[in-house]
Amino acid sequence: MKNITLLFILIVWSGHASSNSMTIYCERLIDVVKGEILYRQEIEIAGERIFEVRPRPENDLEHTAQSTIELNEHTCMPGLMDMHVHIITETNPDRFVDRFRLEPADFAYSSIKYSKRTLEAGFTLVRDLGSSDNLAISLRNAIERGDVVGPRILAAGKSLATTGGHADPTNGLKKKFARDPGPKQGVVNGPTDARKGVRQRYKEGADLIKITATGGVLSQAKSGQNAQFSEDELEAIVSTAKDYGFKIAAHAHGDAGMRRAVIAGVSSIEHGTLMSRETMRLMKKYGTYYVPTIIAGKFVAEKAKEKGFFSELVRPKALAIGPKIQDTFARAYKEGVKIAFGTDSGVSPHGQNWKEFEYMVEAGMPAMEAIQSATIIASDLAGNTDELGSIEKGKLADIIAVEGNPLENISMMEQVQFVMKGGTVYKN
Repeated sequence: MKNITLLFILIVWSGHASSNSMTIYCERLIDVVKGEILYRQEIEIAGERIFEVRPRPENDLEHTAQSTIELNEHTCMPGLMDMHVHIITETNPDRFVDRFRLEPADFAYSSIKYSKRTLEAGFTLVRDLGSSDNLAISLRNAIERGDVVGPRILAAGKSLATTGGHADPTNGLKKKFARDPGPKQGVVNGPTDARKGVRQRYKEGADLIKITATGGVLSQAKSGQNAQFSEDELEAIVSTAKDYGFKIAAHAHGDAGMRRAVIAGVSSIEHGTLMSRETMRLMKKYGTYYVPTIIAGKFVAEKAKEKGFFSELVRPKALAIGPKIQDTFARAYKEGVKIAFGTDSGVSPHGQNWKEFEYMVEAGMPAMEAIQSATIIASDLAGNTDELGSIEKGKLADIIAVEGNPLENISMMEQVQFVMKGGTVYKN
C-alpha cells in the first residue's frame, strides 16, 4: 500500500506475518496515557510484546530487528477496544425469523466474517454482551487457538433477564415455543434464580455478566424503558458476580432501572438513553462507567423509517429511543461521567465501529479523549490495563495505524491501514 514499506525477514503462515523481532517506525504516535502526540517514534517488538518505545535516531541505518515496518505518513496508537458488541449476528429484516430458520452452526460460520471485519477495522479487543448457544464463548476460544482471525473477546454468554424482559429468548413466540425458561436460559426471577444465573454463566466459561436492567428496543416486548429487576435480585447478581470475579454490564434505557443498577454496584451502564442528571451524579459517586453506543441509536432510528425492517412492536421504540442517545452522551460528558467506547455493533454493521468516534466528537468530546475512551480507559473497564490499552514497554503488542492525523480529522479513524495483535500483523 502507498507509503507503507514492509521489509520482512520472517516466517509467513496463513497470510499473516510473525517475527521474533520487529521495529515499527511511526511518524506520529498517540501516547494515550499522557494524552499527547509524539513524533518520529519507533516501537521495538519482541515476540508478542513491546520491548521498547523510543524516539527515532537521526542515523537509523543500522538496527537489530529482523524486520522493519515504515509508517512514515501515519499515526500509530494502541489497538482499539469496543466495550459493547454482538459479534455473532448482524441486524436485518429477517432477524426474528432466522432464529427458527437457521441452526447455531449457521450463525457461527457467519460470525467468522464479522470477527475478521472487526479486527481489520482496528479493534483488537471487544466485549461481546450477549449471544445464544454460547457462540461468542466458542468464537473467543477459536480465536485464541488461532483457528479463526479476530479480536480478543471478552464474552458475557447469555444475558440475564427477567420473565418477559429484554433478553427473555421466548418473547414474541407462540405458546408452543415459549414455555418457561429459567436461569440456564438466562431468565431469572428472585434472588435464588439470580444467583444460579450468574453461576451458570461461570460454568459455561463467560468472562463477565450482562444484565438487561430495563426494557430494550429490539426485543419483541412493549416497553423499551421500564425497570425489570427488583433491588433484591440485583443485589444477588452483584454479590454472586463478585464471588466469581465478574464485572457486570447493565443494559439500561430507562432512568429508574438504571439508578437501581448503579446503586447495586454494576460496572457499567450500556446505552443510558433516558439518564437523568441525578443518575449521572450517582454514577460519578459509585465510579460506574457509561458505554453510550450512539451509533446503535442512530442506526435503529434510521431503519425504523423503512417499512418492514422492524416489527410493528419494535418500530415505535426505535423511533423514540434511538435519536436520544447522542444528546445523553453530550450531557454525561459535560457532567464528568466516566465514558468507555462502545457501539453495540451487530445492531449496526460490524466494521463500522469507527463511526462512534465521529458521533462522540460531534457531541463535544475532543478527539484525543474519544481515542482514549477506546484504549486506556476501555482497558480499565475491561480490567486489563496491565497488558493492554497503551503502547508501553512490556505490554502486549496490539498496535494500529491510520493514515494522517486523527486528532485533526477524526474521520481518519475509518482509514485503519495497519493492524497488529500480539506481535502478529493482520493488516498492512
